[in-house]
Amino acid sequence: MLRLIGQRLLVAIPTMLLVSIVVFGLQKLLPGDPVLTTAGDARDPQTLTYLREKYHLNEPVPVQYVRWLGAALHGDLGQSLRTGQSVTALIGQKLPVTLELSLLAMGVALLVGIPAGIISAVRRGTVVDLGANLVALSGLSVPHFWLGVLLILVFAVNLGWFPAGGFVPLNEGLGGNLVALTLPALVLGAGLAAALMRHTRGAMLSVLRSDYVRTARAKGLLPPTIVLKHAFRNALVPIVTVSTLLFGDLLGGAVLTEQVFTIPGFGKMLVDAVFTRDYAVVQGVVLCVALAFILLNMVADLLYLALNPRLRSA
Repeated sequence: MLRLIGQRLLVAIPTMLLVSIVVFGLQKLLPGDPVLTTAGDARDPQTLTYLREKYHLNEPVPVQYVRWLGAALHGDLGQSLRTGQSVTALIGQKLPVTLELSLLAMGVALLVGIPAGIISAVRRGTVVDLGANLVALSGLSVPHFWLGVLLILVFAVNLGWFPAGGFVPLNEGLGGNLVALTLPALVLGAGLAAALMRHTRGAMLSVLRSDYVRTARAKGLLPPTIVLKHAFRNALVPIVTVSTLLFGDLLGGAVLTEQVFTIPGFGKMLVDAVFTRDYAVVQGVVLCVALAFILLNMVADLLYLALNPRLRSA
């Protein structure tokens, strides 16, 4: 296991280096001057010169990259051009919000997608299977922003069961926090549940045709035992893969949902930073998302070993 972690870390280092080069290089190609945006309407030449010197924007691009990378390795991702706050501190404030929303959405997806996929595979070709596939395809096709607006109209405006937007921190009450995140979690979880249902169904159909499943049936084992103990356990490896990747998508892909529900999370911070050309924030967010994907892939590899002991000797 330690050897596997070491191998993944060796791959992660050049990957993160490449991501940092791409992110830093691409943001330099974006149109507009962030200093002009920061200076406001006055745009005094002395102010512009001061800001460029303060943020080292008057130096050559390679020098800027080396300076930024060196600071990032020590946990300093720079300062926001718009607010002057530390990017590391901003990420520390916004990431827990998106992380909590992602965990709730992932919980919805797991509770709905996996059972639906199992039932659809077991009842293959029946009305239940066709209905589950229809719902899953609908969940994959419906845009998040449209579903979010629809849920706000029905459950917030007409019924008044949930707030139309906003966020309540955990330290102000668990009940209010969960109520505020219910609708956005359902919006994000619907698409994830649909994708997870399709992958679970495919993995289960493949396993249910295996010889050991036919042997279990020949022995007269009960169908629930065959499906859950023999089939589902062996289908978990691809399901774990999809789940970890989907969770990584949530951390970087909750942008539209956070905008619709005005949730002050990671995605909304990224959108605001792009519109204001706050490059330091954009770079920090993208690096964190890339690091999250790498860590989630390592977690998935470790779960493979726990779920399939045969891989430990490979």
